[in-house]
Amino acid sequence: MADNSSTNAYWAANIRIITWCLVIWAVASYGFAILLRPLLSGIPIGGTDLGFWFAQQGSILVFLALIFFYAWRMNKLDKEFGVEE
Repeated sequence: MADNSSTNAYWAANIRIITWCLVIWAVASYGFAILLRPLLSGIPIGGTDLGFWFAQQGSILVFLALIFFYAWRMNKLDKEFGVEE
């Protein structure tokens, strides 16, 4: 990764991945758990309603999945640009 255009492409791809991860996390934690909670309250899951489940468990599980996705995708991106460990 010697030239400037390659460095810019790497960081642009990195920022794009981070942005999408943050959007997904915000939709899951803020959107489903807070804004859409009244709409999801009638759907039962695990002894409670889906809105409460997203507020308590779902957003955490989505966050953990995003951590693993980000690590996997960044390893792939690092290999593409020749900067892997």
